[in-house]
Amino acid sequence: MKPEDIIEFEVNQLLEAIHFRYGYDFRDYSRASLERRILNRVQLSDLDSVSDMVPKILHDPDFFDLFLRDMSVTVTEMFREPLVFKKVRQKVFTQLKTYARVNIWHAGCATGEEVYSMAIMLKEEGLLERTRIYATDYNNHSLEIAEKGIYPAEKIKLFTQNYLASGGKASFADYYQAKFNSAKMAESLKEHITFANHNLMKDQAFAEMHLIVCRNVLIYFNPRLQDRVLSLFKESLIPRGFLLLGDKETLEFSQVKSSFEEFATKERIFRRLIHV
Repeated sequence: MKPEDIIEFEVNQLLEAIHFRYGYDFRDYSRASLERRILNRVQLSDLDSVSDMVPKILHDPDFFDLFLRDMSVTVTEMFREPLVFKKVRQKVFTQLKTYARVNIWHAGCATGEEVYSMAIMLKEEGLLERTRIYATDYNNHSLEIAEKGIYPAEKIKLFTQNYLASGGKASFADYYQAKFNSAKMAESLKEHITFANHNLMKDQAFAEMHLIVCRNVLIYFNPRLQDRVLSLFKESLIPRGFLLLGDKETLEFSQVKSSFEEFATKERIFRRLIHV
């Protein structure tokens, strides 16, 4: 038997153990990324094989938390890909201003940098007071960081550059308080954000969303799970609501393609059609 076949068998056993013990279903994750992260955890934890992870997963919740962190490692920053945020500011917000109340769901919010970026733009465009942002992730450790809104001061230069490139209208320094080696985001932004644990693999839709942001999350799912999540987003959006995906993600081969129109192709912004 080939070594890769043994690893595949062990990974399958591990995923079944996780689903049995905690209800998290990683069986529809992109296999290559999944195996790479699992094997990395085997090495970091000084284990001999993937099979050695199974009893630790079953009996050690702290070890499972480590696994969740491994699975949700994301690359994020304030105003990441500034031109995408600029397009949202210029085109999407113009449409959102026609509503008395606005609901935004940021799915897979990780450590929250892009959530605060959205809140800053909303404030500058006069929308924040009538907006509620729902920022969700399945990783409680990431959510704790996001809710505190405290980031390393060494990143502020990059965040400031991104803010200006995204069409920022004030000084980025207006939105955080520097203290020691950290920068804490303004409480006035947090007042309009609700952080919550939500698992795209199994939890239900959010209702009456005007904009859903889910960037570079779907790339870790296989087509079946992608369709499940995209259907969840479709159900959550109001007619003519907006969906913002990552630069490597598309609706092209999904079951919900006919329910959306391209609004800004390059920036991966889609708009839900009224009668589909």
